[in-house]
Amino acid sequence: MSFSSFKLDPNLLKGLKELGFVRPTPIQMDAIPPAMEGRDVLACAATGSGKTAAFLLPILHKLMERPRGTTRALIVTPTRELAAQIAEHLNEIAVHTPITSAAIFGGVGMSPQEHAFRSGVDVLVATPGRLLDHLRHPYAKLDRLEFLVLDEADRMLDMGFLPEIRKLLRLLPARRQTLFFSATMPPPIAALTREMLTNPAMLRIERNAAPPTGITQAVYPISQELKAPLFLALLNRGEMKQALVFTRTKHRANRLADFLVKNGVKADRIHGNRSQTQRTAALAGFKNGTYKVLVATDIAARGIDVEELGHVVNFDVPLVAEDYIHRVGRTGRADATGEAFTFVAPDEEGDLRTIEKAVGKRLPRVTVPDFDYDARPTQKLEVPRGERIAAIRAKKAEDRARAAAKAARRSTGGAGQSGPSGGRGKPSKPARPGVPGTNRPKAGSSPRRPGGDKGRAR
Repeated sequence: MSFSSFKLDPNLLKGLKELGFVRPTPIQMDAIPPAMEGRDVLACAATGSGKTAAFLLPILHKLMERPRGTTRALIVTPTRELAAQIAEHLNEIAVHTPITSAAIFGGVGMSPQEHAFRSGVDVLVATPGRLLDHLRHPYAKLDRLEFLVLDEADRMLDMGFLPEIRKLLRLLPARRQTLFFSATMPPPIAALTREMLTNPAMLRIERNAAPPTGITQAVYPISQELKAPLFLALLNRGEMKQALVFTRTKHRANRLADFLVKNGVKADRIHGNRSQTQRTAALAGFKNGTYKVLVATDIAARGIDVEELGHVVNFDVPLVAEDYIHRVGRTGRADATGEAFTFVAPDEEGDLRTIEKAVGKRLPRVTVPDFDYDARPTQKLEVPRGERIAAIRAKKAEDRARAAAKAARRSTGGAGQSGPSGGRGKPSKPARPGVPGTNRPKAGSSPRRPGGDKGRAR
């Protein structure tokens, strides 16, 4: 089966051919026909399955059928990176068409995004929070919207976006075609689909999510303290050309990236506390090969799409089996091959057993030859949370004490000069011109401001 069998616009087929897309993936074969017919679609689609093109192609084809001039399609997605990736993918597919698009997300200025609303681009790709920020203004109108896509719906639930999604739905036209994609279908998401969709085509809804078949999975038992040295040892063995590494917290992502850089590995990190400029630069550097390692948290990693990514490393065992599947799905995309390594400390064995039950097999354990598993780490990767809180409190107490001491010095200095004779209680002699110690300035000098405070702001 080829893309031409969908009877897509020739200009879209030309774009697909230039991108090297030869045949559709299973989710594309299932989703494109009902979407082309105008039906709502509800699809369970794992990361790396090709779902982006599954919803883009039918929408772009329909946009080509009628004149442009207003925003007719909206794609809502949980993260900035995923929004930017979808917008980029759209532009690549539609390169030979007049279709226009814009990405709407936080961390950057609103003015260019406002221009996109005012000019009426055909497709908006947006995160919920920033989109609602714009919709509070009269220039942001979506009253002629015809197509709505909700992508990575389960991740929006995890990130607490469900209230924003419901608020957004109240602002959109009720008459529209809706395409709903989610890797998993927890009860709140299932309830949302019943509110949003009308007689949808339900695709692969019963299929249990699992990592792509081309991924080789392995587990490395290791103490928490030796995870970073073990990862460095694997890198130094030359077995990884590039690696996307997942940590459980932003703090650990920072510490691991710093550890790698100090040991001569080109690395950067991406997480929610970094600015959009920093996140964009880190992702671009990873894609173009500047960085060998990109350390990421789960939420920030949504939207990371790297060609031929060979290795994904779970530096920490994910707490939820679905997160494990999403993580390792970053390699082996679109039927390619890859390797996924998971570092497991003794206290993480329970979480690993849950994952193994979900994927339906016991993952092989690996011991690295010549690695000293009894070594004592030279530094802690992560300061315990209690110690971090204690340090923060101590720093705040020190700042308060310093501020109080400074205020006391100012108060004492002011009291010593309160009287006309410097506080001695005796009347001062009349001031004479040019005599040191008197209040009158010398000839040619600048007059002091009232109160005698040289440091007072001018």
